Amino acid sequence: MKITVITGSPHKKGTSALLADKFIEGAEEAGHEIFRFDAAFEDLHPCKACEHCHFKGDGCIYKDSMEKLNPHLINDDMIVFVTPLYYFGMTAQIKMVIDRFYAHNSEIMANKKDCILLATSADGNDWTMQALVDHYKTVVEKYMGWEDKGIILATYCTVRSDIENSNYPTEAYELGKSI
Repeated sequence: MKITVITGSPHKKGTSALLADKFIEGAEEAGHEIFRFDAAFEDLHPCKACEHCHFKGDGCIYKDSMEKLNPHLINDDMIVFVTPLYYFGMTAQIKMVIDRFYAHNSEIMANKKDCILLATSADGNDWTMQALVDHYKTVVEKYMGWEDKGIILATYCTVRSDIENSNYPTEAYELGKSI
């Protein structure tokens, strides 16, 4: 299986980066091919709703790092979103990538995909991750028509040592290995 992992944290060694690393480790051990796209470290522009992609038919007006991600979004079997929780949602970096799906929506949606959400947060109230999960499910299940294959919500993980001393990295590894 070909899997695209999209991370959204600006911290290369942060809490969500560890989840991504462990998921990838498990998935590679299971024989899957991984493409990792660290959105916070790529040259990306937000969608400006210019409609160039639809009026001209040659994709987005911006020729940035989405050019290397788009073939994977279109052709890969699974998309994994990895994000820390920022104000009860995904990071702007991942949201920007999702907004840019627009230029290739029909191509991306033409191939049914599986998807996973891996998220970390400092808080752990029962409602802390609800808005993030609702947004994820709305985008991937209701709109894109993809099938959710797992969600890991790593709460009370403010800093790297918090998540390192939890079972969440093992859960991410096992999820990757089980696919």
